[in-house]
Amino acid sequence: MITLEVRGSTKPTPAFSVITLGGPELEHLKPMGFDQTVRLFFPREGQEGLRMPRLSSEAWMAELLLLPKSRRPWVRNFTIRRARPELGEVDIEFALHGDTPASTWARRARPGDPAGIFDMGLTYLPPAHAEWQLLAGDESAVPAILAILEHAPASLMAEVFLEVPGADDIRTDITAPDGVRVRWLARDGADALPGSLALDAIKESALRPGRFYTWVAGEAALATGVRRHLVRDRGVPKPDIAFFGYWRHGRSSPG
Repeated sequence: MITLEVRGSTKPTPAFSVITLGGPELEHLKPMGFDQTVRLFFPREGQEGLRMPRLSSEAWMAELLLLPKSRRPWVRNFTIRRARPELGEVDIEFALHGDTPASTWARRARPGDPAGIFDMGLTYLPPAHAEWQLLAGDESAVPAILAILEHAPASLMAEVFLEVPGADDIRTDITAPDGVRVRWLARDGADALPGSLALDAIKESALRPGRFYTWVAGEAALATGVRRHLVRDRGVPKPDIAFFGYWRHGRSSPG
């Protein structure tokens, strides 16, 4: 468990916020790049401080559940957007959605506010036989995919589909190898379920030839829909697809 504090925040686009966390305990974190996932701990509204678990294994969850909500922190999964070990800092990027706990905290976060992380490792594990890659996600997966692209080798060949709430959320300054083609899809208030534009775009695309690795994440229907389409309609082997339902429309929002 690593206890940190907020050092600052920026808004790259209207629907996203980047919170910078820092502190001496970051010396215990080994930055791995790509989609390095952490459990983020942050206080509930009204809590004066942050009660971090004392256990460093997965047993921390049972420890927290024994606490009353008045003392229990919020816990959500996020990707480390960028790490600066030399400064003792990491950036966590939030897709801002309504009044979810994480979005509300990110909007209100100020320097000195407490937070904590627990390293969960990587899910992006492309096999050696992949000739190219398919990366796709809605706004909840944009930070992870952008981090993957920033750490990718110059030889990476990839088709990338990124769905965001509006045209103002399209990034024009991303870092990616020359062999990567990024397609941004903006809902712009359209009556479309999150993830549906990305799923339709993939179905309609003439993908590159050769065996490829897929990493797709976001709303559950997007993740499962892409996997189903690739397996049933394109004959892609199931082991070549990594898919993750970060959230489910109507039940929770990406935080």
